[in-house]
Amino acid sequence: MLGIAAAVLFFIAFLINAADMSTNDVFASGNIMLLGLMLLALHVAGVGAGWSAGGGRSRRR
Repeated sequence: MLGIAAAVLFFIAFLINAADMSTNDVFASGNIMLLGLMLLALHVAGVGAGWSAGGGRSRRR
């Protein structure tokens, strides 16, 4: 989910940069790209992936 949000932010940053839109300092293409990189780093780190450990599973012996 965070990877998809990062891709959307990268696309928005690309559109702002390609169209040479004049935005305020908060919504500059570089800042949006940095937000996308932060979300991508969280995605790669496994944040938001849910529980990966099977705590309720029974083990076969």
